[in-house]
Amino acid sequence: MPKIIQPQDITLADLKERFSLQKSTDESFFDECLEYLPELTDLEKQYLERVKTNYISLVENSPLLEEAVKLVILSPLLDLAGFYRSPFQIATEEPIEISEEIAITDGEENNGIQKEIIKGRIDVFVLYKQFWLLVIESKRTNFSLQKAIPQALTYMLSSPNLIQSPQKNIYGFVTNGEDFQFLRLVIIDNKPVYALSERLTLYKRENELYNVLILLKKLGQMII
Repeated sequence: MPKIIQPQDITLADLKERFSLQKSTDESFFDECLEYLPELTDLEKQYLERVKTNYISLVENSPLLEEAVKLVILSPLLDLAGFYRSPFQIATEEPIEISEEIAITDGEENNGIQKEIIKGRIDVFVLYKQFWLLVIESKRTNFSLQKAIPQALTYMLSSPNLIQSPQKNIYGFVTNGEDFQFLRLVIIDNKPVYALSERLTLYKRENELYNVLILLKKLGQMII
């Protein structure tokens, strides 16, 4: 019987061992996302100020659960980024499954092959003509992004685009409501390579939701 593994139990070390995943050391890895950035309108800035105020007000009482983070923070960002409109499509809770065979060594008599299956559901992903543009993983407010990153990378590695169009980038976005980070994954020399953006946070004087929305809009522009 195959062993079922949940994506939230996967670590970066697991991904390195299973998929030869490597972290890029190239400081310019994200440069294409940072050129010719779109500008926000005054109305968009006003809306983002309201989103930040709503969030800060709500977490004063108690941490937000994952569904509340999606409602209060993620949904307005996707709306303003234009991902709810053509030519984009949104999919939620999409199941993924990655199967692999692992060599087992447990003494001379128990050597063999163990089939393992990674099963999970992607919170949200944005498609353009069946291409996975952006994989989004959201967590509750007291959840560390460091734990969300391997899970998001696992989902990104399951993208059919990595096989069909390995020269294409797959982007990821993780948030717990107050912190935000982007991921980029691409195949280089037949191996998956990833990098992380600078982490953005709501707990700064300036509203870093501006930068989050700018980057989301930029990703949408890059694929069309």
